[in-house]
Amino acid sequence: MATPSWLLLTYKVPPDPAAKRIALWRRLKGMGAVYLQNGVCLLPKTDDHVRRLKMLENDASEMGGESVILETVALDRVQEDKVVARFKADRDEAYREFIDKCADFEAEIAKERAANHYTYAELEENDVDLKKLRGWFDKIRKLDFYGATLAAEAEDRLHACEALLDAYARQVFDAHDENQ
Repeated sequence: MATPSWLLLTYKVPPDPAAKRIALWRRLKGMGAVYLQNGVCLLPKTDDHVRRLKMLENDASEMGGESVILETVALDRVQEDKVVARFKADRDEAYREFIDKCADFEAEIAKERAANHYTYAELEENDVDLKKLRGWFDKIRKLDFYGATLAAEAEDRLHACEALLDAYARQVFDAHDENQ
């Protein structure tokens, strides 16, 4: 197996305006970057990451800051495992939040069922919520470079939410057929 290489970005930007510094941080986190410390982060080396980091390098410069992008590899397997563990931990945190939102979705459907609230409006609202869950899961999965431990559980929960909404939809359709 080939030794993975990473892109190491170091940057320093002025503290003000804070909105620009925060926007830079959000873009890096949105790419799946792992921070080793303030202003120092890693990403797996891909053509897309190279391109996007170069754009961020330009942004940092326009903010009056500076940055350096380096390609690096771990000194040994122990160091490599530490880096991969950091990526997995970040994704597991995201998957954990996602699983919590799935629980909220399931509770919402249960609440509607308990209240015998079988309306098209409620079904549409829940369908929108499910689409948001799918989109969020896809974003997390795209950034799951090394197979986080909670990935399978999160996917199972998403499928359970899809099945739950399908069953609720059948109940809504049945309720409206009976009322006509």
